[in-house]
Amino acid sequence: MTVAGETPSSPETEELIRRVTEIIDGTRALPLSSSVKLDNKEEVLELLEEACQRLPEETRQARWLVKERDEYLAKMQREGDDIVQEARVQAERMVQRTEIVREAQQTARRTVEAARDEARRLRLEAEDYCDQKLAAFEVVLDRTIKTVSAGREKLSVTPLPIFDGPDTDIAGIDADDFGAEEAFFDQDRS
Repeated sequence: MTVAGETPSSPETEELIRRVTEIIDGTRALPLSSSVKLDNKEEVLELLEEACQRLPEETRQARWLVKERDEYLAKMQREGDDIVQEARVQAERMVQRTEIVREAQQTARRTVEAARDEARRLRLEAEDYCDQKLAAFEVVLDRTIKTVSAGREKLSVTPLPIFDGPDTDIAGIDADDFGAEEAFFDQDRS
């Protein structure tokens, strides 16, 4: 990476600091002392000065890279948050659909049960109605059978007179002598 004002062959700040470290490590201790003698003091100072001049530029670049990285991470965080939010909304929709389906199933079950109850009620009412009508019809039929039996009994006990005179009707029976009023009966009379 080339910085403005720096030639491609010039060493990095880190490399300069390493060279200073090597120089200091390579110094010899003075005899009978813990002190060291630095022979190339100007070279060390020159390297440190150059490193100090480069540090602000590299620090600025590092800050720019950190800022760029932070912006990228923030962007990715926002996108991640958006994805999570969208997933939550989708999950909520799915739950609502599930709730709607569950409610629809319960409503359908209640409707079917209500329809079955209504059908059962209508069937029982129809059976009761038919039973009432059949009972009334049975009473009428019973009266009719009694009337028919009574009429047949009357016919079997009383012989029919035979008339040859002018007062006879088509069958040869005089209506006045037969008792026409008794021959016809009303089924509602008991």
